[in-house]
Amino acid sequence: MSGSALDPRPLPGRRRTRRTAGAVACAALLLPLLGAAPSAGAPSGGGSGSDAGRLQRAFGNAATRYHVPLSVLLGVSYLQSRWDGHAGAPSVTGGYGPMHLTDAHTALARAPHHSEGSEDPRGDGARAALHPDTRVPAASALPDRLKTLDRAAELSGIPAARLRTDEGANVAGGAALLAAAQKSLGESPSADPADWYGAVARFSGAEDTATAAAYADDVFDVIRSGERRTTDAGQRMVLTARPRLAPRTSQLDRTGLRHGSAAGTECPASVSCQWVPAPYEEFGDGDYGNHDLGNRPASQRIRYIVVHDTEGTWDGVLNLVQDPTYVSWNYTLRSTDGLIAQHVKAKDVAWHAGNWYINAASVGLEHEGFLASPDAWYTEAMYRSSARLVKYLAEKYGVPLDRQHILGHDTVPGPTTSTVPGMHTDPGPYWDWRHYFELLGHPFAPTAGKNSGLVTIRPDYATNRPQYTGCTSPGALCPAHGSQEMRLYTQPATSSPLVKDIGLRPGGGASTIDVNDTASRVETGQQYAVAERRGDWTAIWYLGQKAWFQNPAKKPTAVDAAGRVVTPRAGVASVPVYGRAYPEASAYPSGVPAQSVSPLPYKLLAGQKYVVGGEVPGEYDYSVTFTTDSHRVVVGKDLYYEIQFGHRVAFVRAADVRVAQSGS
Repeated sequence: MSGSALDPRPLPGRRRTRRTAGAVACAALLLPLLGAAPSAGAPSGGGSGSDAGRLQRAFGNAATRYHVPLSVLLGVSYLQSRWDGHAGAPSVTGGYGPMHLTDAHTALARAPHHSEGSEDPRGDGARAALHPDTRVPAASALPDRLKTLDRAAELSGIPAARLRTDEGANVAGGAALLAAAQKSLGESPSADPADWYGAVARFSGAEDTATAAAYADDVFDVIRSGERRTTDAGQRMVLTARPRLAPRTSQLDRTGLRHGSAAGTECPASVSCQWVPAPYEEFGDGDYGNHDLGNRPASQRIRYIVVHDTEGTWDGVLNLVQDPTYVSWNYTLRSTDGLIAQHVKAKDVAWHAGNWYINAASVGLEHEGFLASPDAWYTEAMYRSSARLVKYLAEKYGVPLDRQHILGHDTVPGPTTSTVPGMHTDPGPYWDWRHYFELLGHPFAPTAGKNSGLVTIRPDYATNRPQYTGCTSPGALCPAHGSQEMRLYTQPATSSPLVKDIGLRPGGGASTIDVNDTASRVETGQQYAVAERRGDWTAIWYLGQKAWFQNPAKKPTAVDAAGRVVTPRAGVASVPVYGRAYPEASAYPSGVPAQSVSPLPYKLLAGQKYVVGGEVPGEYDYSVTFTTDSHRVVVGKDLYYEIQFGHRVAFVRAADVRVAQSGS
């Protein structure tokens, strides 16, 4: 959704979907994190900021003091934060420091998922627009996994305030928690990392053995493979690989955690899944929710996986998806430990992307997080769990692992001209697509020689810090933070205007640097045809115009690529661009109303080129009734190409364009 800390009340004229009082009352823990924290990257943890070995020594000291093997302490911290301290800023779930010690009492109520903007989550013109409305729910009691910092303070004697802001103290607090978990299992403080599997599982905060085991397995995978990196505070960290380490997994039986069942879930064996079903129910005067029954992939292919953020925290978001008057998505991922809840089967169609064509051909993944809270960081545990789920789904359904098939909600096109301004913008500029695709095993590497005809956007996340506004109030600067996006200008100079998006602003208004304004931004992993190169600047074709971004040779923000591009067929000055690939009118059978093939307000002009994501048929899923007897999937003869047209993908008719190979 659009991330904001602004008034969550519905927009004027919004249709208010009926909701039960009970669903509102029980929806809890939609908690944002307080205030603007110090910008990540500033040294913390005491001592001189130039002492790049300080944090490594802090781990060694804590390991010695609490008799925790250093590799275990480093492995746990890596899975929590990749050793970053975020300068004392809390994570999505109120976790602080390299050990992600949680203190979610620092949270306040916030606008819930999908409650802002004008996007219709279904995006199906054959039925009335759906704009679910909900009130900000009251907070409920916090689970133990969201208040580990207080326990660490009690065990270590270190004040809570220091545990939040001092990286060395935070590491000591985490070591104290691990030592206490080991003791509670009746285990000695062994020097052998293999003897700490149960304690690591307990440290995860998971309530069930499946989630705890998935977390512990990840930690020991990190220990076996080893890691090294420089943290956001400039600290050089090393975890020496121990490839033959075999932990005592039998300890899991003594953790006292409940045995969760993954029966019925569609997840890889390497993650932990719960089945929390979204209801398929009739209510009121013939309305139903909150998804449609289908028969995918037999009826139609699953072509896309859509990444969202929840704009709320775990318990509250799960309450919402279980409300039949609300909307739905297929999976939710928890930040603290990577636990996955599945809500809608892959065969069925969830209402999540705001574009019916994309919904009908996609699976939606919600990640616990907030778009407009740059310092509310995502844990490594969630990134890894999500990557495993995406790899599983991509292999099962033949989804290519690239940015035109692994979409952000912010890259889903508006289905019609009128819907473009209201489309959601999550997960936004602070989701780390580069790291995510490394975890997917498909890093954004060069695929062509120097100065090729295509580029893949790939800035360095940590050092790329474009300025944004609107995280806390309109026009106010957001905290400085790493980002995966690059800004686009009309000329090769930062003093020139930003490029415009006539779909977002039909009157031709100027683009802004607001965190939700996608008009003049490109994202990591997206590919574009090069229009021109000039010194440290590269121009690409973008929304029918030439758009420039900084790409200095000594610090490149893009890599060269090869691939297929489309351009208008010979003799044609321009071709229309679409937000959905619907069949021609003659393809619809009796009883299924033909859907309009209406172009967006953009044109693909002669001489311009756009990268092809794939060829798709004109297709429409007619599912507008609770009973499925009238449901049909209409497939036309018209073919389309999906293209990377602007910040969002789009479609052009294959008959309107010609395809060529570029960049090799």
